[in-house]
Amino acid sequence: MAELGPRVDVHVHPSRYSRHGAAFAEKNRIEYTPSGLLGEMDAAGIGWGVFLCPRLAPTLEAGLENVSEVASASGGRLLPTGTVDPTRGEAEVAHAVDLWSRNRPRLRGIKLYPGYLPFDVTDPRLEPVYRWAERERVPVWVHQGDTADPDGLIRFARPIFLDEVAVRWRSVRFVLCHVGNPWMEEAAEVTYKNANVYTDTSGLLNPFAEHYNLQIRRMRTRLHHAILAVGDVGKVLYGSDWPISSIVDAVGLVESLDLSRPDKERILGDNARELLGLPGSGSG
Repeated sequence: MAELGPRVDVHVHPSRYSRHGAAFAEKNRIEYTPSGLLGEMDAAGIGWGVFLCPRLAPTLEAGLENVSEVASASGGRLLPTGTVDPTRGEAEVAHAVDLWSRNRPRLRGIKLYPGYLPFDVTDPRLEPVYRWAERERVPVWVHQGDTADPDGLIRFARPIFLDEVAVRWRSVRFVLCHVGNPWMEEAAEVTYKNANVYTDTSGLLNPFAEHYNLQIRRMRTRLHHAILAVGDVGKVLYGSDWPISSIVDAVGLVESLDLSRPDKERILGDNARELLGLPGSGSG
């Protein structure tokens, strides 16, 4: 195998269970398959992607089977994660934790979907999830802000709720997804304040927007201001939310920022390799 590129996309969804993935892929003119994703990653110098477990799988087992199969077929380049819906009760959460502990390949993190599902991250039913992440030393990705589902309730996805959890679980690392868009200033504050909170740049571009080029320019400014508010590019991670954004557009957003080349490369890969212990990092 050729040497992998140093960059990391911390937020991809090559899931067979997506409700909107095919429509976004068509709009972005990309191939909505794991091999199509890997081809885009190769073209952008991206060595690894984090496959965030689908929330719409019919069962916990089916979701884990999907991510595990894709991870194995990718030669380990697409890293598997788990998920759980705490509104289904404590027994469902306990079952999920048991599955995660037995899953092979080993899970590299957990994704929670508040906003898409009616819970916030302070829900006490999530205590076993945070305990498991603490024990396994893996990050917890948390959806924040707008949803692609019009039935989602975004009041559950306000970044301010993550502050309380980050304070209570200092040894757990959290990834605040989408810079909390539209609450980017709030997300930047939560990331700035808490040493164990990172944020990712995923899903900030909507190919269905009527004035897409204007949206890109506006988002570039908003993202730049958010990064300045975070105050440390070491806490900012590149993500695409593929297929909501193509790799070329998502990387292009980071590349267009008014930052130094070393800072851009930290966002595009160095920070994530350190967070995940991937080759090329201080712990990899």
